[in-house]
Amino acid sequence: MRKMCLDMVYELAKRDRRIVFIGSDLGAGTLNPFKAEMPERFFMEGVSEANVVGMAAGMAMEGKIVYVNTIATFLTRRCFEQVALDLCLHNVNVRLIGNGGGVVYAPLGPTHEAIEDIAIFRALPRMTILAVADAEEMRRMMPQTVERPGPIYIRLGKGDEPVVTRDVPFEIGRAYVMREGSDALIVSTGVVLKAALDAAEALAAEGLQAAVLHVPTVKPFDTARFLELARAVPVIVSVEEHSILGGLGGTVAEILAETDFDSPKRFRRIGLPDAFPDQYGSQASLLKRYGVTAEKIVSTVRALAAT
Repeated sequence: MRKMCLDMVYELAKRDRRIVFIGSDLGAGTLNPFKAEMPERFFMEGVSEANVVGMAAGMAMEGKIVYVNTIATFLTRRCFEQVALDLCLHNVNVRLIGNGGGVVYAPLGPTHEAIEDIAIFRALPRMTILAVADAEEMRRMMPQTVERPGPIYIRLGKGDEPVVTRDVPFEIGRAYVMREGSDALIVSTGVVLKAALDAAEALAAEGLQAAVLHVPTVKPFDTARFLELARAVPVIVSVEEHSILGGLGGTVAEILAETDFDSPKRFRRIGLPDAFPDQYGSQASLLKRYGVTAEKIVSTVRALAAT
């Protein structure tokens, strides 16, 4: 996914001279073709992310479209004030590409695990938040980031995710029904779409038909599409590789709380707990530890449907 994202930045830059790339302490050789062919629009800065955001804002104010890439926690936690004031307040065209959304950097521990990045940026006016499911969806999404006004946060997974969005269109601000169902609704974002689809398949074998709504744009949220599906089911479950506070689950909870339904809804959030991960390991091992799995989705939907 990350390679596809950066490759697309390079391809888009070849067609649009407004596009600039800024990397912050990235590995040697990252985007070498960009550097060789368009050196005047390629910058590799050191460990000074707040300065990088200010630098990107200045370029954007002069008409550039700036793509910034570094680790997600550094863009969200470390640069919050600069993102809020330099990017969002001035509504400039800077695209923040965050490596390692969720617990991708599990081997490095809580300093590098972006468990609250969506919540942080969701609180900022004018920020668009994108979290696609696989590399092919990334390919379809990136061209739309060029002309969209204002700042954008692009959350990246680990890479090599299975492709589950083949033949699914992409439009910023739209959510997509991946599976129909009348017994429950599973709402997911990012790479956990695969777990949501697997869970729906397992539930179908038990006689429970669960719809799956894929939300690659967390903000602005596709409230109309969500409510269209939510009104038709008694059970709703959100799932995300993010804290249960403030992310997709928080968004869904807010909408459910403020909507007058004709029938009661039973809702649960599946995600990371309100705690710093206390174990090292792999992305897969931490997701299993915290129950961000197809099995947990199945058991949650099953329990809610039985009440």
